[in-house]
Amino acid sequence: MENQRKIRVIIAEDHRIVREGLKALLGKNEKIEVIGEAGDGREAVELALKQSVDVVVMDILMPGLNGIDATKKILQKKPQTGIVLLSMSDDREHVESAIKAGVMGYVLKGEGIGELTKAIESVYRREAFFSPRVAKLLAERTKESICCDDELTGREREVLQLIAEGKTSGEIAQILGISTKTVEGHRTNIMTKLDIHNTAGLVRYAIKKGIISVS
Repeated sequence: MENQRKIRVIIAEDHRIVREGLKALLGKNEKIEVIGEAGDGREAVELALKQSVDVVVMDILMPGLNGIDATKKILQKKPQTGIVLLSMSDDREHVESAIKAGVMGYVLKGEGIGELTKAIESVYRREAFFSPRVAKLLAERTKESICCDDELTGREREVLQLIAEGKTSGEIAQILGISTKTVEGHRTNIMTKLDIHNTAGLVRYAIKKGIISVS
């Protein structure tokens, strides 16, 4: 890589004021160039696949498609892309799900812009970077296998998030570009695999797994 070239960054954050603040702060760094912004996970995926980007800085919880599942979609098509997730939480399940998805950087929102800059530069060099609290959590982690929702396919996780966000089958079909019948099939498969047989239970599960936020 050319040392003189700026690190091309996309910011994905559903809160506009936060997104614009990050852009302004990162824009002061002569090593970084913000080349795009996204307001949700799906927009982040589309932008990352269209643009020549080095690092995507992405909120872990966004409407429509969360940061972890957006990461999977980006890396499936462009595995060389560096992903830095921003999160309010150092919850172990969130962190481990992020790592399993291929995230190389995990920064807590309580940290300063300096930590985020370090994360971007580290991930650009293909080095992992975690906020100190997250790094400590990982260091203390037992050797048990990382827990994630392997029983659900990527599409089923997308449908689950949209169900938990209160979308109807018709709305989900329109968002994902599939038929309502296919959505209902996914819903049935999700409930069978998770042994959860009502929407309220799916919402609780999605919150517990960090697929949606409680706000």
